[in-house]
Amino acid sequence: MRKVSLRNLAAHKVRLALTVLSVVLGTAFVAGSFVFTDTLQRTFSSLFADTAQGADVRVSPEDARSSGVPNEDIAAIAALPNVRAVSPYAGGQLVLLGSDGAAVQSGGAPTLGESYLPDDQRLGDPTNFVDGSAPTAPGQVAINAGGAERAGLKVGDATQVLVPSKGITDITISGIYSTATESGGFIGIQFVQSQANELFTDGAHVQYIDVAGDNLAAQGLTQSDLRDEIAAALPGLKVQTAADVQAETQAEVESALSFINYFLLAFGGIALLVGTFIIYNTFSMIVAQRVRELALLRAIGASRGQVSRSVVLEALVVGVIGSVLGFIGGVGLAYGLRALLNAFDLGLPSGQLALEPRTVVVAFAVGIVVTVLSAYAPARRAAKIPPVAAMREEFASAGDTLRTRTLVGVGLGIAGAAALVIGAQSTGGAAAATVGAGAVALIIATALAAPSLSRPVVGALGAVITRPFGAIGRLARTNSVRNPRRTAATAFALMLGLMLVTVIGVLGSTAKASVDSLVDTGVEADYILSGPQSIGIPTGATTATQQVTGVDRTAVLHPVFVMIAGEEEYGAAIDGSPEGLLDLSMVQGTADLDSNGFSVSETEAAGRGWTVGTEVTFDTVDGASVPVTVTGVFADNPLIGSWIVSGDIYEKVTPSITRSDLLVLVKATPGTDLSTLRSDLEAATKPFVVVQVQDVDEFKGSQGQQIDTLLAVLYGLLALAVVIAVLGIVNTLALSVVERRREIGMLRAIGMQRPQVRRIIYLESLLIALFGAIVGVVLGIAFGWGFVQTLRDEGLGTMTVPWGQVVSMLLGSAVVGVLAALWPAVRAARTKPLEAIADL
Repeated sequence: MRKVSLRNLAAHKVRLALTVLSVVLGTAFVAGSFVFTDTLQRTFSSLFADTAQGADVRVSPEDARSSGVPNEDIAAIAALPNVRAVSPYAGGQLVLLGSDGAAVQSGGAPTLGESYLPDDQRLGDPTNFVDGSAPTAPGQVAINAGGAERAGLKVGDATQVLVPSKGITDITISGIYSTATESGGFIGIQFVQSQANELFTDGAHVQYIDVAGDNLAAQGLTQSDLRDEIAAALPGLKVQTAADVQAETQAEVESALSFINYFLLAFGGIALLVGTFIIYNTFSMIVAQRVRELALLRAIGASRGQVSRSVVLEALVVGVIGSVLGFIGGVGLAYGLRALLNAFDLGLPSGQLALEPRTVVVAFAVGIVVTVLSAYAPARRAAKIPPVAAMREEFASAGDTLRTRTLVGVGLGIAGAAALVIGAQSTGGAAAATVGAGAVALIIATALAAPSLSRPVVGALGAVITRPFGAIGRLARTNSVRNPRRTAATAFALMLGLMLVTVIGVLGSTAKASVDSLVDTGVEADYILSGPQSIGIPTGATTATQQVTGVDRTAVLHPVFVMIAGEEEYGAAIDGSPEGLLDLSMVQGTADLDSNGFSVSETEAAGRGWTVGTEVTFDTVDGASVPVTVTGVFADNPLIGSWIVSGDIYEKVTPSITRSDLLVLVKATPGTDLSTLRSDLEAATKPFVVVQVQDVDEFKGSQGQQIDTLLAVLYGLLALAVVIAVLGIVNTLALSVVERRREIGMLRAIGMQRPQVRRIIYLESLLIALFGAIVGVVLGIAFGWGFVQTLRDEGLGTMTVPWGQVVSMLLGSAVVGVLAALWPAVRAARTKPLEAIADL
């Protein structure tokens, strides 16, 4: 039987290739996801491997958002008996202007400025300069090689940097240094210590202090001993050993990458799920085609176990071959994923691909196990074929009743729909989980009931679409509904892919519509000034704006972080009156904020029991307490958040070095020409490089563009599932042609022409693709509605369906159906009548 199985595979090379390909694609995505994330993790780990290099202990504030470590503590640490040297660090984010005078885009990577220490003062390895020399005076800087290349700068070039809290600073490149790992879009600029302190600190603090012990080993001391000594001398500060700092940094890197890992593996699972249905469908058809052969084997003495094992053996061979090729393809896919994400300029670091033993084990286990399990049910059916079936001319492989699976599918569908509706009534994680459970139940229900559903749906589609084709159309329609299991399994792969695309499309469309609605109803300004999300609007830009002729008034929005009753809370602050600029829709009290007042949203006020006049205490990151009083309650507005305070309170609770302007809202003086005002605003903010002047429509467009960028990545990854689904249609049609060879030969013998045969296959594929697309879109809209409802407290308003995208998908599915049928149709048309009839 082993020889029979292997020879059968060798005799059907096309079928083998198509089946292997479905395993390859699913396995490749899983392997590629692991390789990609392992590579990122290893590269990021190497980037941070020199964290606290040369130090034994690091002293930092308990909260990184605070002002930092007081300068007087530097001397206090240096005076301790077991301390050899201290290295204070001052640094922060900035914007570098390139050789063309424009801001250098670093993608998702940071652009950091920091203090340069001469080699005799550094605790770690000396800086490796590849050109020029270290900075020795204010105005001179060293830049990393990757940053210099990205900015088009060389030693001796003069340019500028924009420090958010300090404004524009002139610099000259004195040297270019190399890093151990190519760090993507990262730009590192090193200033002399005095200038770094001026630019990145408040003059009284530094970000942290690295400490080197005085020959600890010779004294029988460890890093922990030095840590305890410093902690005892400076209570209230965070004191860690260098090993603890490195472990903490590594944990943060792994945590940051875990989302990417889960995200990619989710898509790998989707691709593999689609591939599983194709594999299952393929082996079901293989059994159908070989029923007489297998029954004949039973008739001449083969046992049920031998027959079932022969089918499983074929699946095992397919799984092994597919896993090997898929693993190789996964490595290439890892390159492709990195290229895709880098195309969006996310600033990912580069490095050699990481291949962990776990990746090999998982890739082969997934590919082989899934394939074998997919073949198990067909193998059982094959084993049950009675020998007498070998005497029949035909054996109805699809003749099993669909009643049981349909009833189970309907019951599961009702339960899933109920869970979807129940979950949509609430918000939050629990509600989303309920909707997700309902979605899973509905997907399984669809898979079970799809064969019964395919008959009326495909029949109705066929009655309309195939009518112009006469008898050929009727034959195509009959063939499409004749084997509902095959039709449903083939369409399910495409259905799953388009369902996910539709869900993402609904969420993205709703998010953009919600942002537009929030801005339209909440913002009354004529112009909005904004900057990069990481740094906001630089200091000085707001003042320059306020001095422009034609500006009636401005309001500046700031992000605020405080502790309320021991809990971390985020809100907003506003400098200036919101009247005519922001519509707060006050429910109680007033929108005007005095120096000690703040307004809260209805939900926040109800949840905390606050009313107008309630006194609340804000605890700051620097340990101070600021009393505030509720002066108003406004209608929930995600654009603003849970609460909003005055500019005076903002300055009290936010360290000066971390303050930033998020948005500046500008209202024109009545009668001012808005186009002229825009030109004047752009001229006034031009020196600040990164500031954008936008009207309300442009601001909405920029927010929508960010959503579109994220969706583009999602669609790019989902495209693989759709590709697999298309290959599944090709696979099924090709196998269908083989299964119906005698039927096609008979049709050719009684006069059907080759073009007519091709037309039948085209129409069958078209109907199957449209069936899958319609069901997928309907499910996607339903699931999208459910998830949107659970997110309504996050600002997502009424669900918006991207009908243009839906229509495009349906039309695209029709095109895909025809294209997928090209090769199977040609194969069918080439069937030689006499050879096919000879098999009767």
